[in-house]
Amino acid sequence: MSKPAQESNVVLVGKKTTMNYVLAIIIQFNQGADEVVVKARGRAISKAVDVVEIVKTRFLPDQVEVKDVKIGTETVGEGDQARNVSTIEIIIARKH
Repeated sequence: MSKPAQESNVVLVGKKTTMNYVLAIIIQFNQGADEVVVKARGRAISKAVDVVEIVKTRFLPDQVEVKDVKIGTETVGEGDQARNVSTIEIIIARKH
């Protein structure tokens, strides 16, 4: 098992434009990161998948690969406001 990615190598996908996250991932790799973790939850999950695909096919073709995908559920809110939100974690790594 490889060592976990440092917290600085995590990109949280939210409400910004897709290209903002693509740029953030490319910057991580250019600064020497071997892998980047892309995290999202709820409606941002599809954007996270888009971001990874854009990085993989358009910006760093044949340089990075999807190493792992983890899906899960988080409870958000408290009491009567509590609800379950789906989560995804995509780990993309530099090909060696």
